[in-house]
Amino acid sequence: MTQLVGLLLLFLGTTLLGCSRSDPIVVIQLHPKNPDIIYVATNDYIYKTRDGGRTWTNLSRGMSHSRVISMAVDPVYPATVYAGTKGDAVFKSHDGGQRWIPMRTGLDDTTITSVVNQFLFDPADNQHIYLATTMGVFETKNGGENWSKRMDGMKEVLMVVTLGMDPTRRQTLYAGTSGGVYKSVDQAGHWEKVNNGLVPAGMLKTSRALNVTSILVDPFEPNTVYAATLSGLYKTLDGGQAWQRIGASLSDQMIIGMVLDRARRNVIYLVGRDGVHCSDDGGMTWKTLNNGLATTNVRSIAQSETDPNLFYVGTNGSGLYRSANSGEIWEPISTVLKG
Repeated sequence: MTQLVGLLLLFLGTTLLGCSRSDPIVVIQLHPKNPDIIYVATNDYIYKTRDGGRTWTNLSRGMSHSRVISMAVDPVYPATVYAGTKGDAVFKSHDGGQRWIPMRTGLDDTTITSVVNQFLFDPADNQHIYLATTMGVFETKNGGENWSKRMDGMKEVLMVVTLGMDPTRRQTLYAGTSGGVYKSVDQAGHWEKVNNGLVPAGMLKTSRALNVTSILVDPFEPNTVYAATLSGLYKTLDGGQAWQRIGASLSDQMIIGMVLDRARRNVIYLVGRDGVHCSDDGGMTWKTLNNGLATTNVRSIAQSETDPNLFYVGTNGSGLYRSANSGEIWEPISTVLKG
């Protein structure tokens, strides 16, 4: 088991179907055009609702029984869905999850047995996708038919947990790894380490210097980038040349998920073991948004693409929640998830 997965499992714990507690919601994937269609993944299965959460269908039949760690919906053809697993690489569905086919060509044997952490679409080409895995960065230019490894310059690490793209310069990518942050300005052709202020100088060459869990480029200020880690939140104002620690007032520095509000400048959401936190000033001050949550052990967060005030969080113990007012109040969504 990889270092990051081990740490997360220590934090997350496990629950079983049929127990009184709800399954942990590992992934929330929203349909880009229809707000009633939601995908979630638990420790065991993928589920889908077409009616805003009133009823759910198990979509995992036909897949190998591998834990789903990441999902993505094609922004142009939303019936096309991708699933990344722990132990069996990538699966793709052309019919909204009814049938799945493996997409492994070009992935190393070691990658097939590793963890697929994230998909990242090229906004100019829905067939062009980047993949973050515990064995590195991979790229496809034909919707997953073939994958190529893109690790030139990443000599110190293998484990890539998260990827971020500059929305104004799609050739510029950031990779969050087990050893800090790397940057590419040529669509993953070559990577340069950008850890100044992020990782202590004496640990720059170690592969366990810092675990980055999420890296996001500010949609309003593309030289501003946020890196959430298992040891706090960092921010750069100059495209990674120098980082500064922010969010020191947060009670728990182990950050599991992050969202940058796509409609409001300087608004950041973080989730972790003590719930949801929000800053509206670029990370200088924070407030807690746990009103309505039965448990504050939050596993995942997503913002609707159709309504910027609509958010979802998945918990480790009390299911899925929805907020129609940017997290001020959370309401539980009935998730009767049956295997």
